[in-house]
Amino acid sequence: MSLSWLVTNFVAAFLLPPLNLLLLGGLGLWLLKRRRVLGKSLIGLSLGGLWVLSTPIVADALLDSLKPPPVALTGNEAEAIVILGGGRNKASLEYGGDTLNRFSVERLRYGAKLARELHKPVLVTGGAPDGGALSEGEIMRAALQDEFGVDVKWVETRSLNTRENARFSAALLTRDGIRRIYLVTHAWHLKRAVPEFQAVGLEVVPAGTGHFLDTETTPLDYLPNGKALERSYFALHEWIGLAWYRIRN
Repeated sequence: MSLSWLVTNFVAAFLLPPLNLLLLGGLGLWLLKRRRVLGKSLIGLSLGGLWVLSTPIVADALLDSLKPPPVALTGNEAEAIVILGGGRNKASLEYGGDTLNRFSVERLRYGAKLARELHKPVLVTGGAPDGGALSEGEIMRAALQDEFGVDVKWVETRSLNTRENARFSAALLTRDGIRRIYLVTHAWHLKRAVPEFQAVGLEVVPAGTGHFLDTETTPLDYLPNGKALERSYFALHEWIGLAWYRIRN
């Protein structure tokens, strides 16, 4: 397991829901006897924040704020398809070892669709930041070839984050004269991912999965649920990641 990956995710846990809201509420409880008004205010903010971030209408708005407009792809825009890994499930019993999590599968499925439609070579990228027997790149290649019937030309296995995805993938692509790519990841990840690939000299055509048509709002969209909180988590994770990358530049 990468120490830098562990430290980064440990720190991020304190900045993201639900832990940041739980800590805020805990601080409010601690202050109740000393500064009652402030303590009650912090508890109220904690509970209110948890409610708001757990409502589908807020969570979807946060994710939508990250998504670029969908682009119609014809096959003339770029020379290769790059699919970013989205994580793994380690030591999966039913698959006999490490396998892709649902986010990687969603990206892989869309990448396979594009590969069949656009007839472009494919690069998969993802290391093993949390340990495990195989990198995401290796698992993605096997899944694409065995389950989707799509050949993989390049496999990047060293990256620990999006910035390294871009840097190590560019080295493989430019070696073969590739400069223009379709970048496949979740639409809400493109705002952070695209600039990283552009920074290493690649021309990027966003190919996001997870765009949805507008649907009618119902009362359920205002009721908290765990899935909505997860979507808020991902949105805030991306915004914090964007801020961190800009600070480090």
